[in-house]
Amino acid sequence: MTLRGAGLGGWLAARVGLLGLALGLFACSGNSVVDSAIDEHGVPGWVSDGTSILKDRNDRLFRGVGSAPLLGDLSLQTSTADRRARDEVARILSSYMEIVSRDFIASGDAEEVGFTELDVARQIDSLSRMELPGVEIVGHWRDQNSRMVYAIAELNMQQAIEAIGKLESMHRGLQEYIDSEGADIFDRIARVKAEVQELSLDEQ
Repeated sequence: MTLRGAGLGGWLAARVGLLGLALGLFACSGNSVVDSAIDEHGVPGWVSDGTSILKDRNDRLFRGVGSAPLLGDLSLQTSTADRRARDEVARILSSYMEIVSRDFIASGDAEEVGFTELDVARQIDSLSRMELPGVEIVGHWRDQNSRMVYAIAELNMQQAIEAIGKLESMHRGLQEYIDSEGADIFDRIARVKAEVQELSLDEQ
């Protein structure tokens, strides 16, 4: 082998090594708390859980999980997964808003301020059209078998409430109800979700 051939071989080996390191870092990138739970197949817990809401000791979070298949370019594949994860955050926030709105109506307070079922649909529609500030991509994972890329996005509840409050169509009565009851309703949903997950694990 010539010296030039040996140099080329060394260069290729170095590039392959760097690529392997990059993929390893990619699989483990993101928030360490998010990545901490791995099942026996090496799949992060957040991938299995999917889009959800979460209350931990420090925060209330809306979490969206998106994925993308092979697209011929890792950068494009990752950005597609990221966009879908952000879309999932918007979707679950809309679901939360619908629950809060209907809770508001059921409380009897909505009638006093003129908030009706029509307003529920109007608020959800306005929220779905809004580009949410504060949504962050906090983790990625790549399935080495399917080559599917997964991304997880998070939105802090406080940031979500601030964003909702900026909607021009936001009903003042609903905003006040969210300010006073929104956190308790969030905790109630998160608690039910945790109980359902625990029941599911017990049945396995």
